[in-house]
Amino acid sequence: MMSSSVLSRDFASSLVVFLVAIPLCLGIAVASGVPVAMGLISGIVGGIVVGLLAGSPLQVSGPAAGLAVIVFGFVEQYGAAMLGPVLIVAGLLQVLAGFLKIGSWFRAISPAVVHGMLAGIGILIILGQVHVLMGARPAAGGIENVTAMEQTLGRVWGSGLTRESVALLVGLISLLAMIAWEKFRPKPFMLVPGALVGVAAGTILTVGMQLPITRVEVPSSLIDSISLPALDGFARMVEPGIIMTTLVIAVIASAETLLSSAAVDRMHDGVRTRFNKELFAQGIGNALCGLLGALPITGVIVRSSANIQAGARSRASAVLHGVWILGLVAFLPQLLAMVPLTALAAVLLVTGWRLISLHHVRHLFDHHGWVPVGIWTATVAMVVLQDLLVGVALGLALSILEILPHLRRKLAIDRLEDEEGIHLDLVGVATCKDVPALLNMLETLPEGRKIRIAGARLHYLDHTSAETLREWLKRQKKSGRVVEIEHPPVGRHRRLKPIFERLSEEVA
Repeated sequence: MMSSSVLSRDFASSLVVFLVAIPLCLGIAVASGVPVAMGLISGIVGGIVVGLLAGSPLQVSGPAAGLAVIVFGFVEQYGAAMLGPVLIVAGLLQVLAGFLKIGSWFRAISPAVVHGMLAGIGILIILGQVHVLMGARPAAGGIENVTAMEQTLGRVWGSGLTRESVALLVGLISLLAMIAWEKFRPKPFMLVPGALVGVAAGTILTVGMQLPITRVEVPSSLIDSISLPALDGFARMVEPGIIMTTLVIAVIASAETLLSSAAVDRMHDGVRTRFNKELFAQGIGNALCGLLGALPITGVIVRSSANIQAGARSRASAVLHGVWILGLVAFLPQLLAMVPLTALAAVLLVTGWRLISLHHVRHLFDHHGWVPVGIWTATVAMVVLQDLLVGVALGLALSILEILPHLRRKLAIDRLEDEEGIHLDLVGVATCKDVPALLNMLETLPEGRKIRIAGARLHYLDHTSAETLREWLKRQKKSGRVVEIEHPPVGRHRRLKPIFERLSEEVA
């Protein structure tokens, strides 16, 4: 039975997450090239349905910026009606992955590939939303948006005060309001999100001055915007391009969700994520979004971190935030219809910049050298210059190339328990392929026992395994568990000693 104190915390947290989610639901729908109702429906499903089923109780799901670029290109080529069948199949693939318990394998993907993928998506979002900021429609690809910039700027700087220049002015005011609030917000209002302030500033300016710029189109009834998939759409699922998009959405949505889940686990000391259950819940959510004609959903770190910072204690917060979105759309849609698109573009520009996250690249270079930075750079370049699939495929190929000399060798973990604690001796070679087994062993260790990890017989540790160990050690330190690290002897792989020195610093 949930206590009244927990329920009151979750109630307050749900309101904060609701305020964070609304501009994101609207903005991501715009970035995806679909009606905003599709983003709102996804927010409702992500909150209520996935919130009830989730394996990560404090994670909040909804439409994600990471999939907006994929959806935009797909809708441009195949139409929004085909998105329903694609999401139903992608969701069922996620459900299957959860049943087969392969959620941990997504955590074996190199962090250089994951962050490179997100950075590439961030760049594409920025290149597209700069056009929306100026009242124009974005193109389908990054290069196309760059080449179209001259034409868009020409309309902004045309003779007199053009509609595009007014849109740019409102967008810049929204952007500045958001950035200023994030930097200087008063302490009593720490939980009020900058995105909401930016959108509010742009909306007040647009409505107050009756500016002739494009605003959000909201249906009079949410039920009217629900579009059930047609049977002939499923007949087209055999087309190669559609099959590939389905697989990409399933894989990227799963990877982004589990990456977010791992980040959420680092933010609190409560119940840990059950990754396969989370994957199952996301699959149910995406299949339902496909059935309702909405956008794909993932676990979203922006909403989840706001949820935890606001004091959430259970899944009730995520569920309630979905209820609030439903209530707003059902009873006050006229409020959403006042929002100018350029204000949402400002929100997405900030979102895109945060996805680029250059501090991850600096961390990879400082801790692991040029190889993961090269993988990150190649992934980013191909995502921007070609497409997401090519970029991720290249990043994965380079990750395999990194460990190719060590591919035949395996990691063995010798475990010894005595009165002093649990001793783990890492033997052989640890690469990304060993991450699922390594995590399974680490996460099933009994609580309250001292842990000693030795690397004396370890010959090689790639950056994916090293980062996995580092994140686990950070969680143990936060929980108060005592963990000791024994360094490998001099003469092993040249990068082993500095890696273990840094791992020791995590628990010092």
